[in-house]
Amino acid sequence: MANLKVLVIAGGGGGGNDGGGGGGAGGYQYDAAFAVTAQAYTVTVGAGGAGNTVGDNSVFSTITANGGGVGGQNTTNGGNGGSGGGGGGRATTTGGTGSQGSNGGSGVDTGGGGGGGSSAVGGNGVAGTSGAGGNGTSNSITGSAVTYAGGGGGAALSGTAGAGGTGGGGAGNTSGGQGTAGTANTGGGGGGSDEGLVGGAGGSGVVIFSYVTADFGDCTGGTETTDGVNTVHTFNSSGTFTAVLLAGGGMFNFF
Repeated sequence: MANLKVLVIAGGGGGGNDGGGGGGAGGYQYDAAFAVTAQAYTVTVGAGGAGNTVGDNSVFSTITANGGGVGGQNTTNGGNGGSGGGGGGRATTTGGTGSQGSNGGSGVDTGGGGGGGSSAVGGNGVAGTSGAGGNGTSNSITGSAVTYAGGGGGAALSGTAGAGGTGGGGAGNTSGGQGTAGTANTGGGGGGSDEGLVGGAGGSGVVIFSYVTADFGDCTGGTETTDGVNTVHTFNSSGTFTAVLLAGGGMFNFF
């Protein structure tokens, strides 16, 4: 048995339409010492939700990141998810609840709430300004700091639409405009749209493994990079990670 660092990000929720709230970010799950044995592991990378749709879960072994909540449409509340979606912007609405991140912001009769991010709640809509998406979380598992799982901004019936949260959240749009999609492989929520336009899609998730190169054999799966000390496997889509352990890692048989 040997340990990996594991980051699992779910797909972001789609933004709502018709004065919609921003989509909630996909769930953020990180384990700095996840024990693996010599075997093949299925890796599931969740898709971002289309507009008005919840994001899909991402899964590795016992770790499940929950898909982001959908932004509320019109007069509906934001949906629950990894982070909650923002409330719709044509009535007084509430944001959804985040199970692995933050709650979405509330909506008012002139603009939607922002979707929750993994590290910050979505902004509330106020007269003339929609809520911004909540910010995501920075992680250096790849060797460089990258921010993941930002919430989508709410749509504005008039005035200023909500910005997307850091970590791939899409911006909301103003009257007659479509919200921006969340960035692929960040789990960012989609921005809310106005009029009859479908909300911006959530960004797809990602699963990343990192380990000390000398502790493992020739593991395979995803896109592999190394700096000579650490090796990183990045899964931008679903696949299989094969863990190969050396005798020094506590396993005296090779996979």
